[in-house]
Amino acid sequence: MRKNEKRPSTPIRLLLIDDEVDYVNVLSNRLSKRNFDVGKATSGAEAFQMLRKRDFDIAVLDLKMEDMDGIEILKILKKIAPELVVIMLTGHGSAEAAREGIRQGAYDYLTKPCELDELIDKIKEAHGHQPAG
Repeated sequence: MRKNEKRPSTPIRLLLIDDEVDYVNVLSNRLSKRNFDVGKATSGAEAFQMLRKRDFDIAVLDLKMEDMDGIEILKILKKIAPELVVIMLTGHGSAEAAREGIRQGAYDYLTKPCELDELIDKIKEAHGHQPAG
């Protein structure tokens, strides 16, 4: 936490969706220490199950996953929870896929790997743009 920064009274409920288990675990631990309420999913199917069990404010979705294409996961997420704000993580020079994700309703994207502070700033920015509901 930065100096003079107040902790939000209610943590942002964040769903991390990435098939790299170690990455998800490390990122989840780091974000939890910064007052985020983090859920983890290592497949599209697991993400859909989690969304049926509880509400999330933001999803951070890796576009390159083994079980399903990230764009397909995004489309289903938006059907299950239209109010969910989705930030995509993209690597492998797939800026076009990221732009397609934005056309499909994602809030924005970051190139993976990204700095933790950059991700946190993007999550907070996205949370500020969340529709009331």
